[in-house]
Amino acid sequence: MARSTNTQFAVAVHVLVILALATDGHAVSSEELSNSANVNAVYVRRVLGPMRNAGLVRSRSGVNGGWELAADPAQITLAQVWLLLQGAEPVLGLHGPDPSCVTGRSVQKSLVSIDRMIARAVVTALGHFTVQDISQGVPEAARLLESV
Repeated sequence: MARSTNTQFAVAVHVLVILALATDGHAVSSEELSNSANVNAVYVRRVLGPMRNAGLVRSRSGVNGGWELAADPAQITLAQVWLLLQGAEPVLGLHGPDPSCVTGRSVQKSLVSIDRMIARAVVTALGHFTVQDISQGVPEAARLLESV
């Protein structure tokens, strides 16, 4: 089964949880974050950039520099993170059919409509969880959503 190759959301949640747990007042370096997430430090900075622009994290330069949360982890929903990184990009792996193919145009139109419906459902589900919830383990709400 094919799986998504876009790991930005998962890496973002991972590093946000690390930052939420760093309560000793020190900033966490990109290197520390990248080692924990098992990705390149440049990738971590690319993921954190949109969150910095949105005011969720901030960076400090210098010897004791690094990243820290700029918002309360109980107020950062996973839906916010998803939308910052995913935006209006398709959730499904849609392809571009031959424009002259009647079937392809019809299938594409249907899949785009389904994709938007799925995207809304993903955002709704992720809106139930915050970075703080994840930092405390799998929230009870996740178990409730599993039965839906």
